[in-house]
Amino acid sequence: MSEESSGAGATRDGEAELRRAVAACEARLEEVADMAARIRHEINNPLTGLIGQAQLLLRDSTLSEPARRRVQTIEQLAGRIRDLVAELRVVQHTNHTSADPAPPAHQPEQEERADGPPRH
Repeated sequence: MSEESSGAGATRDGEAELRRAVAACEARLEEVADMAARIRHEINNPLTGLIGQAQLLLRDSTLSEPARRRVQTIEQLAGRIRDLVAELRVVQHTNHTSADPAPPAHQPEQEERADGPPRH
């Protein structure tokens, strides 16, 4: 066997090994994306109820000022959790698109609100 054909065989072996490694990485990325989707779902369900209940309380005109501040804090902190969980969407979208990842989702909750400071 000549050196040239021996080198070609090594190149083919290296390419096959690289393909297997890429396939293994893609499978692992798919698992991570699925886990991110489950986590988002499990956190968002109770979080939506929590934010909704806080907003209902804030509409209550009989709520004392100290209680109102506490509920506003709850709403703001829940909003931060919601924003962090939304970032997990990037993991899903990046994995489910080719070389062109999804643009970041518009997050109106970070814009100025008429009834208070922006949420971050």
